[in-house]
Amino acid sequence: MKYQSPLKDNTLKCEVCPRGCILKEGQRGFCHIRQNLNGEIILTSYGYTTGLAVDPIEKKPLYHFLPSSKVLSFGTLGCNMGCMFCQNWHISKSKEDTSLLQKVTPAEIARIAKDYDCKSIAFTYNDPVIFLEYAIDTAKEAHKLGIKTVAVTAGYINKEARKDLFEHIDAANVDLKSFSEKFYRKNCLASLEPVLDTLKYIKQKTNTFLEITTLLIEGENDSEEEIKKECEWIKNNLGENTPIHFSAFHPSYKFLDYPGTKAKTLLKARDIAVNTGLNYVYTGNIQNTGTSSTYCKNCKNMIIKRNGFMVEELYIDGEGKCAFCKTPCDGVF
Repeated sequence: MKYQSPLKDNTLKCEVCPRGCILKEGQRGFCHIRQNLNGEIILTSYGYTTGLAVDPIEKKPLYHFLPSSKVLSFGTLGCNMGCMFCQNWHISKSKEDTSLLQKVTPAEIARIAKDYDCKSIAFTYNDPVIFLEYAIDTAKEAHKLGIKTVAVTAGYINKEARKDLFEHIDAANVDLKSFSEKFYRKNCLASLEPVLDTLKYIKQKTNTFLEITTLLIEGENDSEEEIKKECEWIKNNLGENTPIHFSAFHPSYKFLDYPGTKAKTLLKARDIAVNTGLNYVYTGNIQNTGTSSTYCKNCKNMIIKRNGFMVEELYIDGEGKCAFCKTPCDGVF
């Protein structure tokens, strides 16, 4: 079987993510939805979802992938990250609770997306890394109907599983939680390097369009030095045209005593990113039309005006070029 290796005494090692859970018969992994059952690690949430929702693609957030289109969002339970500040903790930290789950096949999900005129399906809410078999099968059904696929993920995944997953993903928003190993260890119970490796893999080895989100938590990952290092790494390894979103934290889960991120913190991060040379830098979870809109990297005219998750004006032609100067805008349009 894929994504597992045998150890002694009927014990198996899960090979989906760097966590490498060692599972005796009947045991579940850190994510809680992968279980050693009868000598095989199975995905216990396959065919079940916590619900389906039709969203604007901008909500993922993806600003350079089919702007103003509708996306069908769905997820399951559990997560392989241990983020103390999780904004979806009621899903990602949930144990098996069948009252939360709706049974739906990959083909049914694709058909629902088609019926609601969704141009894409997003694997989101919790991380598709842990339900990749379900995500891959759904992606295959979606592509049969001409529907694109999106992964919203922390990128904490091993090489074999990563190759299999992103072969079927058209766009991804990767949560780069911080640019500090200490932050990842302390606040996510994970590590930074595998995430950076995933980012490079997506950009350099796949056809998946990549955007990045960093949720800024004041006093934890918002220092000028750290943000500058992150932006320089993105520019040098992923390219200056990789969109990045700096998003506001709201007190949640085990970080209830932390303050919500102020707008000025996000705007400062945006200034650092722009000064580093990144062309597409956005702020999220605050109302600011100017910093949620897209500007041509050449003539600097506003070419996508957004208000919240809504696109109000679009100045990109049918070839994905700026309507003012004909410079291509990076993305899928």
